[in-house]
Amino acid sequence: MVKLNLRLPDDLHALVRTQAAADRRSLNAEILHLIEIGLATVTPETPDSPDGAPRRP
Repeated sequence: MVKLNLRLPDDLHALVRTQAAADRRSLNAEILHLIEIGLATVTPETPDSPDGAPRRP
């Protein structure tokens, strides 16, 4: 498992913390859940990333 230091703006931290409490998850588990959801919405057939650069496999 990789440890990662992450800097969040105070307002985003508060929002994620509130959502974690509502979902009865730890802050870490909530962040992982949100990342997994976000990555699931990225489809392999999407050729370009939002900045226009080609996606890498």
